[in-house]
Amino acid sequence: MPFRRRLALAAAAAVAVAVLLASVATYVLVRGQLRGEIDESLQTRAAGITDTGRVVHGPGFGPPGRIPPPKVEVGGPVPFVQLLGENGQVLGRGGEQVRLPVEARDIRSARGEDDTALRDAQVDGQHVRMLTASLPGGGAIQIARSLDEVDQVLGDLRLILAGVLLLGIAFALVLGRFVARTALGPVERLTEASEHVAATKDLSRRIDGGAGDDELGRLADSFNTMLDALEGTMAALDSSLHAQRQLVADASHELRTPLTSLRTNIEVLRDPDGLSSGQRRELLDDVATQLDELGGLVGDLIEIARGDDRRLEPQDVRLDELVAEVVDRRRRYSRDLRFETELEPTVVEGAPERLERAVANLLDNAAKFSPPRGVVEVALEGSELSVRDHGPGIDPLDLPHVFDRFYRSAAARAVPGSGLGLAIVRQTAEAHGGDVSVEPAEGGGTVFRLRLPGQPLGEEAVGLAKYPENREPSDRLSSLPLH
Repeated sequence: MPFRRRLALAAAAAVAVAVLLASVATYVLVRGQLRGEIDESLQTRAAGITDTGRVVHGPGFGPPGRIPPPKVEVGGPVPFVQLLGENGQVLGRGGEQVRLPVEARDIRSARGEDDTALRDAQVDGQHVRMLTASLPGGGAIQIARSLDEVDQVLGDLRLILAGVLLLGIAFALVLGRFVARTALGPVERLTEASEHVAATKDLSRRIDGGAGDDELGRLADSFNTMLDALEGTMAALDSSLHAQRQLVADASHELRTPLTSLRTNIEVLRDPDGLSSGQRRELLDDVATQLDELGGLVGDLIEIARGDDRRLEPQDVRLDELVAEVVDRRRRYSRDLRFETELEPTVVEGAPERLERAVANLLDNAAKFSPPRGVVEVALEGSELSVRDHGPGIDPLDLPHVFDRFYRSAAARAVPGSGLGLAIVRQTAEAHGGDVSVEPAEGGGTVFRLRLPGQPLGEEAVGLAKYPENREPSDRLSSLPLH
């Protein structure tokens, strides 16, 4: 059964129960009121007959006992009157000569053991209300009055209340359907929207929850918020898939050149008779160089592909010590360059191996474009690391793209590289909650700035935070990435 129909039936049942209870209460109250008036009338008549007294001569209601004729109201029912002796014998009747039933409690009233006794009875085929009242001199008077009029009124009342109950149930069904339709409107819209999203995968559908902060309004708002979040997630997923496809396409393009060159050189080396020893040595050196470049490209691809998904294991890192170690290692490989450092003690929270790789990439980039016997300036002030070279600089048109994957300017194509080093720097900075930028330097060259959330150390705190020593340092010049 649909929920709307169940809700309508529940509302109708609630109204029906309420109408039924009201009808029963009304019937009980009216019946009690009418019968109470009958009882009061019987008691008044009995008191009047007793006050007229002289209905008997002597105790025990001997044969001279008589009953005065009852007073009959105009239009009212004729009462039945009967006189009882102490033993329950009937001594006389008044009005219509109809015998009233005598029970044990009537005899107790005649003996003075009980004052009055009220009950329903059947007299000559009529439903009557009967009162038995004891008399001061002994014996009792019995008065009965027909209940036909009261029964008729109560019968009509029952029919009226039954009709009201049926009409109330019918009205409750109609009202329940209206209430269910109104109350379940947002739920139906929510269901329709859910089915629409499931069928069409269209996440732009929204629900108008209407005004108010009721449960259904909050449900509609929550569903819309869920759709917004899901739409954002799907957009991010589409963007990620697009970036992944672009990465695969760019990687395939970048890998094609060194592989083709390697294949050519290897095919030439397969015929050693046509080569001199010098040519063979030159080809082998070329193959080794190409293998190094290919290994570096593969390592950068692995790093850039896994970088967004690798979970950071943050720890307090002395960034100045990390930079100093990377610079020292770079000096050993670039003896024709001079590295000048000015490092302020700073602690950052992050993954040491990823920070080391990013710093090494910045230094490699500066070394590539520095002139022979040039100077690379490395400064750490606060939590901002700046690396400046004195090379030819970057074309202003290339500045917005230097951190893109596989982007290589016209000047950069003449030097070895995969176009992924600076992209790894940006990825590491964003993973640590920082950023990286590039700008032309005064007097020529380029300045790269890597900003990370961190905190400078005072002189008293220097040495408390140490750059992790029990680890294997990465070598940017090696062809394998650090994992």
